[in-house]
Amino acid sequence: MIAILRILLLRNVPFWTQNLWRRRLRWCVAGLYLYVGVLLVLLFLENRLLFAGATFTPEWREPPPELNVREVEIPIAGGSTVVGWFTAPSDWQPHQGAVLYAHGNGGNLSFRARIISLWRKQLNRAVLAYDYPGYGKSPGPVSEAGCYAAGDGAYDWLVQEMKIPAHEIVLLGESLGGAVAIDQAVRRDHRLLITLATFTSFPDIAQFKVPWLPVRSIVRNQFNNIAKISRVRGPVFISHGTADAVTPLVHGESLAAAAREPKRFQPLKEMGHVHPDSEEFWNAIRAFLDETRH
Repeated sequence: MIAILRILLLRNVPFWTQNLWRRRLRWCVAGLYLYVGVLLVLLFLENRLLFAGATFTPEWREPPPELNVREVEIPIAGGSTVVGWFTAPSDWQPHQGAVLYAHGNGGNLSFRARIISLWRKQLNRAVLAYDYPGYGKSPGPVSEAGCYAAGDGAYDWLVQEMKIPAHEIVLLGESLGGAVAIDQAVRRDHRLLITLATFTSFPDIAQFKVPWLPVRSIVRNQFNNIAKISRVRGPVFISHGTADAVTPLVHGESLAAAAREPKRFQPLKEMGHVHPDSEEFWNAIRAFLDETRH
């Protein structure tokens, strides 16, 4: 038994030194050990890497005064809460609707003040942005289920507390947040689903990031957007930068192809993995909202 253990540990024993072929095989086995070790480490760190904002960005920024934010604690399934920022244009009324914004995996909602302001101004709707459990001031472990629970809690808060008609809620998801918005759009009434730079599924994007490891079949988180988006019955607007090196354009193209009509796909030339802010982008969204108004 001890001899077998020494062989498995690649110790300098006669089995590995008898000839050149075995010495070379020893290096191959060492490489295999390293390969498996890296795979196990990545699997262990999966949630830390996927939910990077919770792991690496504990900083919290106070909202600028001009945003006129109302910071709220939103109850979610399981008895916990997440923090949200609500802001509305002057003279806004609930029947004018709201944008429910699910942000990406980096940073927390306090890093999105500029984006929140853009959506409020450009669509003249209220905006509710929220964090996921484990992000910013929101307690709890991060998880795929926790992201969905946060989205549902924020949606219910808009309908129940702010009395916003469900059919006037625009579900907006950026990058990882697109997965939350798509999941909601399958189950909840809404005015429009908008995704920005969103991936087809987590296994797909994980395989793209680490093409030399078989991660597609073994990651725990799924965020299977490509399977869900075909079940969304409302209008769908998908935007994706053609130069996005984080989530390649093919992901947005695949989501657009799978979505039902009415839908609009807007590739943004030479844009990377950043939030768009161009007249072309805003005009396209406003036009699509007008086209799909009942």
